[in-house]
Amino acid sequence: MKTNKPILLVEDNPMDVDLTLRAFKRRKVINPIIVARDGEEALAWLPRWEAGEEKPVVILLDLKMPKVDGLEVLRQIKSHPEHKTIPIVVLTSSSEDRDIHEAYDLGVNSYIVKPVDFEKFLEVAGQLELYWAVLNQPPV
Repeated sequence: MKTNKPILLVEDNPMDVDLTLRAFKRRKVINPIIVARDGEEALAWLPRWEAGEEKPVVILLDLKMPKVDGLEVLRQIKSHPEHKTIPIVVLTSSSEDRDIHEAYDLGVNSYIVKPVDFEKFLEVAGQLELYWAVLNQPPV
């Protein structure tokens, strides 16, 4: 069952935002993409979801960001009783073991190192959309 729930992209690098949006457009992703340009903007969504705004089908989260880093965003969302079930996929350039272990300790659903090549990035975008927006069955 396809869903039109939004995808929240948390990314501070404008080139990576553009690359991700182009990849989703080329893959014909039907979900609206909401962009938070740093961790602070991402966390500003929590009260909006509590007020009834639709939660995202998945959050794509970069780790290395100004103001509030991705691990802190992950920590706050996964420790929130109403939002902890939102799937979070870390999509980052960091392949450091420390970051990977901490992300999984905090409850990340998946950890993906960003491919540099656009065609490979297209594949990743398509697989993310297929799994999280089509195949995955979230709790109601």
